[in-house]
Amino acid sequence: MTQTPGQCGGRPCIRGIRIRVSDILEMLAENVSTTEILEDFPDLEFEDIQACLIFATRRTDFPRLTA
Repeated sequence: MTQTPGQCGGRPCIRGIRIRVSDILEMLAENVSTTEILEDFPDLEFEDIQACLIFATRRTDFPRLTA
């Protein structure tokens, strides 16, 4: 993932190309298959989609405080 000021509003993109991580995650949430995504975005690779999922997981992995 890359984050470049001035590119896609500074939002995280895949490998510096103008495909936002959030767009891929949204498509996956809407049950668009990885095959369809790869057909629609020929610059993407399967590993890019996996990287989006890992990115999302790490962004939502908050430490838990225990008493």
